[in-house]
Amino acid sequence: MEILPNIEPFRSRFHELEKQLSLPETFQDNQLASETSREHRRLSGILELHDKIQSFENQVKDCESLIDDPEMGNEAKSEILMLTTNIQEYKEKLLVSMIPPDPEIGKNIIVEIRAGAGGDEASIFASDLYRMYTRFAERLKWSVECLSQNNSDTGGFKEIIFILKGEDAWSKMKYESGVHRVQRIPVTEAGGRIHTSTSTVAVLPEAKDVEISINPNDLEINVCRASGPGGQGVNTTDSAVQIQHLPTGINVYCADERSQLKNKNKAMTVLRSRLLQKKQQEENEKYAQNRRSQVGTGDRSERIRTYNFPQSRITDHRVNYTSHALQETLMGDLEHIIEILEKEELSERLQNINYNE
Repeated sequence: MEILPNIEPFRSRFHELEKQLSLPETFQDNQLASETSREHRRLSGILELHDKIQSFENQVKDCESLIDDPEMGNEAKSEILMLTTNIQEYKEKLLVSMIPPDPEIGKNIIVEIRAGAGGDEASIFASDLYRMYTRFAERLKWSVECLSQNNSDTGGFKEIIFILKGEDAWSKMKYESGVHRVQRIPVTEAGGRIHTSTSTVAVLPEAKDVEISINPNDLEINVCRASGPGGQGVNTTDSAVQIQHLPTGINVYCADERSQLKNKNKAMTVLRSRLLQKKQQEENEKYAQNRRSQVGTGDRSERIRTYNFPQSRITDHRVNYTSHALQETLMGDLEHIIEILEKEELSERLQNINYNE
């Protein structure tokens, strides 16, 4: 019978956490208590699955001793078949549960969409992507808050940055980072020729103050008057804020609010998340120089998906998945793509992990 993964490191860690949870000082720090309890629940589930498999295997041994019994033999064989099916099902659950959890699970996310190659058509496509994501968020009852936007003359976006707040926002949206390509006849094209345009999407987990410490001396903050199309809505006060993080050269500009303080807070939210992403990318480079996952790399330079309007086709190049539900997808139905990407990522993580360390 197939040998189970080594459970002892998990059992040892479980007992450590039980001792930690019995200490009053653990609950004096709310974040520590929450993280400890969450890990304890996860390990408890792993141990329960492992113990259940062992129980099934012991029952199989008991049944095997009855196979030659003239009265009980047939019933024992049927029982063995059922138990073997249960063992395989629970082993798959156990392997999945033993994968280290994504540390960003449960976080809100910041999404940045920028028009790429293609001029006005690229900015229109950027607005299409924004609409797709906001409708997807509505389906899942997430909240959407715009942090910054730069409109184009054609009604699209040169750039738009927004935050999605929802329990599974990161786990669903992390696959969207990269270059999105559209092939269609632009509304401005008189000759009926198909154009190819691109927009880039970056998905960043919202960084907490405890994760990223920013030295105020490393910031150069400038205020200016927000630019706009004019009219009653134009901002005539110096409320726009631009923040540059001097050590990294990262720039953030925010002018959506009439309040300078609100714009500064929004800009700092984006800056923290970009710095966290940079830190994570540097750490990943140390451990993954020779192993590049096809799914969820978060590389904004990677071409990930093509939206072909003439053929009503959408293709995700990372998993060679093609669907003709283009319009439904643009209306916010992303689940059919996300499910394929989740399965691919899970398969890769199962192959890359060593449970017997």
